[in-house]
Amino acid sequence: MKNWETTAKERMRDTGEREREKEERSRERESERERESERERERARERRERARESERERERRERETRESAREREGASARERERESEVKKEQEDDRREQRER
Repeated sequence: MKNWETTAKERMRDTGEREREKEERSRERESERERESERERERARERRERARESERERERRERETRESAREREGASARERERESEVKKEQEDDRREQRER
C-alpha cells in the first residue's frame, strides 16, 4: 500500500473514532441532563411536601387557638353566670333580712 493510502485510511479510522467519542459524550451529557432533571423533580416534590406539612401545622395551631379561645370564653361565661347567681342570692338574703 502506498503511504498516502495508509494515511487516508488512518484519517478515516481517526474520524470514525472521534465521531464515536463525540456521540458517547453526547449520550453522557443527555444522561446527566436526565439525572439532573429527575433530581430537580424530586427536590420540587420535597418542597411541595414540606409546604403541605407546614400548612397542616399552621391549620392545627389555628384550630387549637380557636378551641382554646372558645374554652376561655365558655369559662368566662360560666364565671359570669356564677357571679350573677351569687349576687342574686346575696340580694335575696338582704331582702329576707329586711323583711324580718
